[in-house]
Amino acid sequence: MKTLEASQLQKTFRQSKQIITAVKDVSLNIYPQEVLAFLGPNGAGKTTSIKMIAGLIQPDAGWVKIAGSDPYRNPAALQNLGAVLEGNRNLYWRLTPQENLEYFGVLKGMSRREARKSGLALLDRFGLMSKRQTAVENLSRGMQQKLAFAVALVHKPQLLLLDEPTLGLDVEATEDVKILVKEIAAAGCAILLTTHQLSIAEELADRVAIIQSGEIITELSTSELIRKFSGTGYKIELETVLDKSRVTALENLGAVVQDTQIIHLSQPELLYKLLDIIKPLPISSLEKEQANLTQIFLQIVRKGRNQDA
Repeated sequence: MKTLEASQLQKTFRQSKQIITAVKDVSLNIYPQEVLAFLGPNGAGKTTSIKMIAGLIQPDAGWVKIAGSDPYRNPAALQNLGAVLEGNRNLYWRLTPQENLEYFGVLKGMSRREARKSGLALLDRFGLMSKRQTAVENLSRGMQQKLAFAVALVHKPQLLLLDEPTLGLDVEATEDVKILVKEIAAAGCAILLTTHQLSIAEELADRVAIIQSGEIITELSTSELIRKFSGTGYKIELETVLDKSRVTALENLGAVVQDTQIIHLSQPELLYKLLDIIKPLPISSLEKEQANLTQIFLQIVRKGRNQDA
């Protein structure tokens, strides 16, 4: 069963006597153990869509189901939802981690005993047991973010919304959070991830959905999306510079030589002829040229913007 089903969501707002269409037509599905990166430029309708999914604003049209239940007809469906929001808005800073977990667990319908048991298990799992009686304001930013994950998971939700989960974290804390996301998904949770750090989305997401002007304009698996926008050529980087005769031979072959040490070859069938030319110069790296999610996102969004113009 799909953990999240959102179908043909629409939302308009009145602003200065004008009707502004924030979301025209958004449909999203996420299965257990799946991470969906929901991406879009500012003003594309991403936040409005998420608020409709989270039950914060009611759609003008369309519907949402979380674990098979419509949160607008059955508010108890929101018990299957957890959220980690950007900007440290997930925690009470003057309370301890244990107090935060107990408070939010009870708020989500758990008994105090259940919340304490679940909270302690999460503190242990996330390496925060030694800090359970320390005020949140005295924890490091990375520890605060781990605790935010624990708070979102204390009631064992089936769907987790992550909004910029690594923003402002140092390298080590970012790696910790990425590991947590992978572990949480592997344990069965469905995850809707929003972030402007597209390298994070590329690493974590099973699928990518891109929204622009209130509509989903692309939705594919991450691997398929990258494959679709990547070329078939090769990039070869040498440890030493090429002499003029080799540069000429490579250019006659159709290769592009950059800074006398980097070679781009768009015709893969000519790779072995190229290698014969540069032999026996030492090769630093040889790889297929592959687009990254940042390049793909910019290409898709700019194309959509030009079509709207």
